[in-house]
Amino acid sequence: MNFGDRNPVLLVHGINDTRAIFQKMAPYLSDSGWPVYDLDLIPSNGYLGLDQLGKQVADCVAQTFAPEQPFDLIGFSMGGIVSRYYVQRLGGIDRVQRFITIASPHNGTWTAYALDRLGAIQMRPNSAFLQDLNRDVAMLNQLNFTSIWTPFDLMIVPANSSQMPVGKNVQVPVLTHATMITEPRSLVEVVAALSEPLKQNRQFVHSQNYQKSTGRDGNI
Repeated sequence: MNFGDRNPVLLVHGINDTRAIFQKMAPYLSDSGWPVYDLDLIPSNGYLGLDQLGKQVADCVAQTFAPEQPFDLIGFSMGGIVSRYYVQRLGGIDRVQRFITIASPHNGTWTAYALDRLGAIQMRPNSAFLQDLNRDVAMLNQLNFTSIWTPFDLMIVPANSSQMPVGKNVQVPVLTHATMITEPRSLVEVVAALSEPLKQNRQFVHSQNYQKSTGRDGNI
């Protein structure tokens, strides 16, 4: 089935935010030719576990896209970790083709100690939640994965917590955490990541995952 030259893109925001934070990125991507979708994580203040927020992403995908529709996924800050849970634990690996995180605490952030809430606790360094996701992080090699980060981030501490051992790590010298989704240099890198050709073995990987989950050979 042909869905056009570009996949739809789903944007996932971070802690204490709403979809409104993408007021610059969303039209920028739309004007560049991508169909753009977003959602509000409720609540986004850290009270709810990131696994529960990941289920909200899964529900949004089910309600927004046809079952066979591939899409690209962008998560900002906490939204990157929520999106990882969707991809790694809720079947998103079989739907997402390009996955981009922006200034996300993949290895935790010390600022998460400022809040004694489940979602924040899960973003602390060496949390059980992050250790579980990082244990099989290699599965992200199945898709086009890019982590965009800045060394000047004072929300992700240490800033290099956003670096990953898989995919591409793109450093952008943006001065603040929040402007990582509005700064032109960041937006250019997002477009570059969304424009990358898919891995040649992507369809083969999908078939393997299908066999694992169903026990069938993928033939109809």
